[in-house]
Amino acid sequence: MKDFEVNILDENDYKFIDTLKSLGMSRNVATALTYLSNVKRASSQEIEMCTGLRQPEVSIAMRTMRDNNWINIYNKKTAGKGRPTKIYELTTPLEDIIKYYEQKILKKNQEALSATNKLKSMCSKM
Repeated sequence: MKDFEVNILDENDYKFIDTLKSLGMSRNVATALTYLSNVKRASSQEIEMCTGLRQPEVSIAMRTMRDNNWINIYNKKTAGKGRPTKIYELTTPLEDIIKYYEQKILKKNQEALSATNKLKSMCSKM
């Protein structure tokens, strides 16, 4: 039997996940991102096992992170003829990811303020 170290999410990690979700990040992305921020790299199976996410949830989260250029993906050959295992590595600092959401929120709020100002202007002309 092989010995291997398993990193699991703790209470602070779950608080971090909840805070990311409050910014509009999906639960799956927030959970996978938090896990990847605690390890150097991980396979999708490790992410599943250590976070409680199901395989499709991990795949969707990884796709979102890949689309945002937050991760690198490596293929690791497996013994036998099976498919290679995908290994994920977080490449964007958490601070930059948080800034991305901050800018998104600021833009959305600015658009809402602009709309309310337009409505005020329209009301004053009625």
